[in-house]
Amino acid sequence: MLQDIFVKGAKENNLKNIDVRIPKNSFIVMTGLSGSGKSSLAFDTIYQEGQRRYVESLSAYARQFLGNMEKPKVESIEGLSPAISIDQKTTSNNPRSTVGTVTEIYDYLRLLFARIGKPVCPTHNIQISSQSVEEMTDRILTSASGRLIILAPLVKEKKGTHKKLIEDLKKEGYVRLRVNGEIIDIDDEINLEKNKRHTIQAVIDRLKMRKGIRSRLFDSLETASLLGEGKVVVLIDGKEHLYSEHYSCPHCDFSIGDLEPRLFSFNAPNGACEICHGLGHSKRVDKDLLIPDKSLSIVDGAIKGWQNTSTLAFQMIRQVADYYNIDLKIPIKDLKTKDLNIILYGSKDKIEFKLGKNKKGTYKHTSTKKYEGVINNLERRYMETSSRFMRGWIEKLMAEIPCEKCNGKKLNDKALSVKIDGLDIIDVTTKSVANALDFFDQLKLNKTDKKIAEMVLKEVKERLKFLENVGLEYLTLSRQAATLSGGESQRIRLATQIGSQLTGVLYVLDEPTIGLHQRDNKRLIKTLKHMRDIGNTLIVVEHDEETMKAADQIIDIGPKAGLYGGTVTFQGTYDEILKDTKSITGKYLSGVLKVPVPAKRRELGNGFIKLNGARQNNLKNINVEIPKGVLNVITGVSGSGKSSLVNECLYKGLSNMIYRKKRKQGEFDSLKNVKHFEKIINIDQSPIGRTPRSNPATYTKVFDDIRDIFAKTNEAKLRGYKKGRFSFNVKGGRCEACSGGGVNKIEMHFLPDVYVPCEVCHGTRYNSETLEVKYKGKNISDVLNMTIDEASEFFKNIPKAKRKLDTLVNVGLGYLKIGQQATTLSGGEAQRVKLASELHKRITKDTLYILDEPTTGLHSDDVKRLLKVIGFIVDKGATVVIIEHNLDVIKVADHIIDLGPEGGDKGGEIVTSGTPEEVAKHPTSYTGKYLKHVLEVS
Repeated sequence: MLQDIFVKGAKENNLKNIDVRIPKNSFIVMTGLSGSGKSSLAFDTIYQEGQRRYVESLSAYARQFLGNMEKPKVESIEGLSPAISIDQKTTSNNPRSTVGTVTEIYDYLRLLFARIGKPVCPTHNIQISSQSVEEMTDRILTSASGRLIILAPLVKEKKGTHKKLIEDLKKEGYVRLRVNGEIIDIDDEINLEKNKRHTIQAVIDRLKMRKGIRSRLFDSLETASLLGEGKVVVLIDGKEHLYSEHYSCPHCDFSIGDLEPRLFSFNAPNGACEICHGLGHSKRVDKDLLIPDKSLSIVDGAIKGWQNTSTLAFQMIRQVADYYNIDLKIPIKDLKTKDLNIILYGSKDKIEFKLGKNKKGTYKHTSTKKYEGVINNLERRYMETSSRFMRGWIEKLMAEIPCEKCNGKKLNDKALSVKIDGLDIIDVTTKSVANALDFFDQLKLNKTDKKIAEMVLKEVKERLKFLENVGLEYLTLSRQAATLSGGESQRIRLATQIGSQLTGVLYVLDEPTIGLHQRDNKRLIKTLKHMRDIGNTLIVVEHDEETMKAADQIIDIGPKAGLYGGTVTFQGTYDEILKDTKSITGKYLSGVLKVPVPAKRRELGNGFIKLNGARQNNLKNINVEIPKGVLNVITGVSGSGKSSLVNECLYKGLSNMIYRKKRKQGEFDSLKNVKHFEKIINIDQSPIGRTPRSNPATYTKVFDDIRDIFAKTNEAKLRGYKKGRFSFNVKGGRCEACSGGGVNKIEMHFLPDVYVPCEVCHGTRYNSETLEVKYKGKNISDVLNMTIDEASEFFKNIPKAKRKLDTLVNVGLGYLKIGQQATTLSGGEAQRVKLASELHKRITKDTLYILDEPTTGLHSDDVKRLLKVIGFIVDKGATVVIIEHNLDVIKVADHIIDLGPEGGDKGGEIVTSGTPEEVAKHPTSYTGKYLKHVLEVS
């Protein structure tokens, strides 16, 4: 068996025909500048070939569904193991997918609750149980000693007369029955529910067999009735006693069938809430979105869509107001709640409506009915309309609210009635991973339940421990998978892989430390080492110094990006790279190159944004002051509340005020000193487009300038080609076979869609006539295939285009192709494209920029370049707020706000704030502890 993976002649993307030998069962870090080729080697070559070989090993039948995977551009790869890729793509956009379902912990919890859960009646709050027929008989005889019990099935509108059963009962001395709650003579004809006969009949038969019961008559006549299949109620001394094969309450009709795992699934009809169907929320018209300005009156147009007072709909409101004596001219904020509710939710009384009065004094429409209400009207129309425009308009007035039936718990009453230690299954999933571990560690079970649950609890606790070990102890199991960051979703999949305990596998990971505080790195690294130690090979694309220190080998790809990268500049240990004079990575690690600490921090003399009473998610009602006109960095361990503070409260709150929107914002009391802000720019990591048509050129609008250039060429003028001819989004110059996409989408049904190059234009996007027009020897497709670095040089004499291209270069994206499909960009790359598109716009002191971990995927050299760009923005007077873990960014901040002290419910407080030097002196700040060392060596 080969001891190494030997890659020979790798030429994918910018790789320069390189050979690499990677030792198996080792922990390898691949590093290098952004665009140097490390992902091309790790993912596009090694992992891609591993996947291709796996698919080829499948049967011809299976391959017809998967298609033929393209072989990467590599001469050969020897010693390749089965490969698994764990990247930063979001786990799932399905609203039903949660941390619990992705990690399969929820499946084990469903099994646990089905086996040892105890049903509790939601009305009477008593534990309910079931008995076998034998147990029912024994308990009836014990309870009814000395008295006659007459058993009778309860009839519920079912067909069939069971004369033989009645005759048998009469022979035994039974003279009365309880039917539908009434005591009647046994001689009356009774319709019994046929499919529910067996339980009561079995009890009767068993009673008949008991010694002495056949001939004994007792003083009092008592009755019993069958309330449902397998359920008997016996009246003894005037008190009802329930005996049931299923779980039923003795005081009401609440009952549950057999406890099975499917009962606890919110994705199946057995367990899902009947109202929200397992989503936990419903889309309803939000009163605040419908009435954004409560200082207006209804006649002044306070209600969106009802501003026109001459419509029939508004005439109805006037007549409702007359009926209930509601003043439509006073501001909404001064209107009585009950009066506003009538307008919004309808009337209880029937009202005579006369609408559409004509010149003759008669009405076109007359009716007497209850008033529907504005909100009810909108929600009905939303469900009934076939107009996409109308649905879209109403949807803008809607918000997700917790389901009124299950209160957001997703499950029905039966599932939620089953408890373990007083908690239902959703109560357990709303605990953080750390708290859930404590709950199961301290769980007290009786001997029987302990034996039943032993194996299930072992699996649950192990998987929770895996999540804790990769720094995700602050997440709850109920957290929607779609809300996770790229780093979080990657570590969840990593934790799931650890649970599988596979060996002999090649794992390829893409920056698993993203979004992780330095404090939590050691636990993640320990996990990675464990995966290596049980017999796996790990290739980790990473920039983190701690990870490099822990690796068996570092492979540095470079020396620079794009055309200037693609070679192996170093391979060896951490100690060896520190001494290497050619490796840029080595120079940063050794301190020869560094991101400098500013000689002087900017003064905090421009006032503060004051955010008071922030309590979104885990924030503990905190008051935050963010200085204006400086670089602010929000720090703290993972899950400490940074995103809740910045994205949910600050960004959404401020954008609602500036743009007079009413989108759902985080919970806080007030946001002050923001009246001078004219613009807020949130540069997040969401895609710049979800189809191959979007790319850096179109997003930054440099493509408009490029099309202008081609339209002005002599060849284009001779042919009469205008600017639109060079667009791949409109008819004329594009290839119609692929509609200018360059690729065709193949729907794979149960697998992700696959894009294959167009067979007509071969990916060029344009028809042959358009491609004949050239500028400096290049056609429009050639230009789209240039890297941004190349394009900047190519258009150096076109100032408008060059300025936009240079902004992309300045944020470290010079290696990207200007026409690179948006679907292939990482979250960090998409974020920097957005930043670049803002840089050539006017920057003022009235603008607030928000960035969420902009260093994602960046080498130290790229971070230095990015910080120059951010510094340029701040020097123009703008306010910048960055959420960040990268110490090179934190150390250049003017002001730090450190949240914590821990993640989840143990976070959400301000640990400290101030300059980096002040934070570094704080005794309990985790950020300060690591920052202190960085400041000392900088």
